[in-house]
Amino acid sequence: MLQETVAKWLAPLIALVGLTLASSSPAQDGSAARTRDDIKATLGFVPGFFQQMSDAAVPGTWQEMKGLQLNPKTALDGKTKELIGLAVAAQVPCRYCIYAHAEFAKLNGATEADLAEAVAVAGIARHWSAYVIGNQVDVARFKADVERIVAGAKRNKPPAKAIAVVDATSALLDIDQTLGFVPEFLSKLPPTALPGAWIELKGVKLNPNTRLSPKVKALIALAVAAQTPSPSCVLAETAFAKLAGATEREIQESVAMAAITRNMSTLLNGQQTDEVGFNRDIERLVAGVKASSAKTSRN
Repeated sequence: MLQETVAKWLAPLIALVGLTLASSSPAQDGSAARTRDDIKATLGFVPGFFQQMSDAAVPGTWQEMKGLQLNPKTALDGKTKELIGLAVAAQVPCRYCIYAHAEFAKLNGATEADLAEAVAVAGIARHWSAYVIGNQVDVARFKADVERIVAGAKRNKPPAKAIAVVDATSALLDIDQTLGFVPEFLSKLPPTALPGAWIELKGVKLNPNTRLSPKVKALIALAVAAQTPSPSCVLAETAFAKLAGATEREIQESVAMAAITRNMSTLLNGQQTDEVGFNRDIERLVAGVKASSAKTSRN
């Protein structure tokens, strides 16, 4: 994984920065300078966006990133964290973060198919968030429907009959067979949109045989919903993640990765960071990790 490889490259990578912030500003007491020194010691250089960042923001931003995103000892593995980052970045949208998280995900073993599916799940999360919010779906009713879906998923079901979804009528039949009923939020879709929307939801998000596990897909969707924001979708994806075996810590970390991604997206875009230079910094970091990994393997 990226974190473990970098840890071997420049040890110790993961120890928290441990800065003691005084009442004076970081620029005055030198903590920003010390933090940039730690960034250089960890990554081998100080990326341009960290040089450009406000001195007041550097210590906390780096410590949070180092403590969660770069930490191999978190509940979520590196690949999952980076796919969450990619999914959130894809629908902000933030070209900087998309490029970085995609490259880091690949360093953690993600394939192009994994990347594509993570982005598809992000799109689906935004898609259903729009329907739920825009149609003003009753929150209490939505929660009850989610609980009913979860309860139904825990029961043994008879083998499903193949239903060709070609129109709204066949879509409703397939929804009823799959979920055990037709949730209100699905019934509110225009008949012309329902077939395609259901086919996509069932084929990607509800399909247990895709590249990503149901747990990872639910955590990705939760991260997207958390910063859309869509309270109803947060409620649903938290329930679906737990159904798929996610722990409270994994759920917390997925939301934290969403927050880190939104924070960095805001900083990068607001600072008008040079995109070509940013990509070169990411490529330099990736090349350094690969070179170190190859050297370690030879030894």
